Amino acid sequence: MELTRAYKFRIYPDATRQEEIDERLILAQQFYNRILEKSIASYQNRKTKVSMAQFNRFVKEIIQEDKKYLKLYSQTRCEIEFRLLKAYQNFFRRTKEGNRKAGFPRFRSRDRYKSITYPQDNGSFSIRKDRLRVSRIGTMRIELHRKIEGTIKTLAIKREGRNYYAVFTTIKNIKVPEVKNTNPVGIDMGLNSFIALSDGTKVGKPKFAKKAEKHIAMWQRIVARRNKGSKRREKAKMHLQKAYEYSTNQSDDYLHKLSDTLINSGYTSFAVEDLHIQNMVKNHNLAQSIQNASWNRFIQMLSYKAESAGMKIIRVDARNTSKECSNCGNIQEMPLSERTYICNRCGMQKDRDINASINILNRATLGQRGSHAQGESVRPHQEAVLEELRTDKTHPLQDAVIA
Repeated sequence: MELTRAYKFRIYPDATRQEEIDERLILAQQFYNRILEKSIASYQNRKTKVSMAQFNRFVKEIIQEDKKYLKLYSQTRCEIEFRLLKAYQNFFRRTKEGNRKAGFPRFRSRDRYKSITYPQDNGSFSIRKDRLRVSRIGTMRIELHRKIEGTIKTLAIKREGRNYYAVFTTIKNIKVPEVKNTNPVGIDMGLNSFIALSDGTKVGKPKFAKKAEKHIAMWQRIVARRNKGSKRREKAKMHLQKAYEYSTNQSDDYLHKLSDTLINSGYTSFAVEDLHIQNMVKNHNLAQSIQNASWNRFIQMLSYKAESAGMKIIRVDARNTSKECSNCGNIQEMPLSERTYICNRCGMQKDRDINASINILNRATLGQRGSHAQGESVRPHQEAVLEELRTDKTHPLQDAVIA
C-alpha cells in the first residue's frame, strides 16, 4: 500500500532569507491575481473555456510584461497555475451540484497567500543534517524533531504569523496488517460530549476556543481600531493570528491524542456519521459550536491512522440516528434538551448519545446485533486502556473520559 504523509518542521531563516521568502510570497500572490485577472477578461471577451493551455499563454504574457516574476522558481509558477485551475474546477463542480454559494475564484490579498510550493524533489531543495537549502532562497536551519519516513515528493514553505515552516509530502510503501473485524464500534459526535461510543464510553472535549474567546475578541477590537496599512495594525494582526493558532494547536493536539487512544484501544473498525457540516451550520444558534467541535478534522485523523493499522472507517447516513430506538427501531421526536432516550414503544431508556452511537454501529453492520461494541462485553485490552484513562491523572485525556 502506498502511504502519503505530510511532515511539518519549523525553520529559522535569518533576516536575509526572511526577506527572500516574503518577497516570493508577494510575487506568488501577485502572479496568481494576474492570471485570474487575464482569465476573467478572456472569458468576458471571447467566452473561452478555462484550461491549463490558456493559463500557459497568460504566463508568457505576464513574464514578458514584467520580468520580476522570473524570481519565482519555474515549477513554483506551474504550481500556482494548478492552484487556480483547481479553484475553477471546484467552482464549476459546485455550480453543477446546484450550490448557491459556488465560490467563484477570488483575488488573494497578501494575508490570504501564505505558502509557495516546490512540487518536485529534483534538486530544488535538499536537507543536510539540520540545514535546509531551497533554490533561489538559500540555506536555513530546520528543526527536524522527527525522522522523515518515505520518499520526499514536494516541499511547501509556509509563513504563519512571524514563524516559518517547511512542509514535506512523502510517499512510502507499507504492508498493512490484516485485522479481523471482531470488535467494531459506533461513534456519535455531539456538542454535549465530543464523542459517545457504542460500548457506553463518553468523551468530552475541552473548550479551547471558548476559553480563548475573550483574548481573541480583545485583539479583534485592537485591530479594528488601528489605521489600515499602519505598522501598529500589522503588529496587532500578528498577535490576533497567534491567539488563533494557539487555540487551534491545542485542539489539534487533543484530537491527535484521542484518535491515537481509539486506535490502540482494541477496536477493529469504526462506524461514523457522514456529516454535512455546511448544512448543519445553517442553524445560527449552533453554528459556532459546530465549527469549534472540529468533527471533520477528528474523522480525518482517525481515518488515516485506522487505514495504516488495517482498520476500516465506515460512514453511515446520519438521519434519525438520535430519534431511532436502538432496541426496536421506533422513531420519535427528540428535542436537543432531552438527554435520555425513552422509547414510546418498548420503554427502553438509554443515554441519547449512546443510543445514537449504537444506531450508527447497527447501520454499519447491517443490523447485526451482539457485537462487543454494543456494550454486552468488552475486550480485556480495551477495558484496560479505558481504565488507565480513568485512573492515570497524568494522562492527557484523563479529564475527558466522563463515563
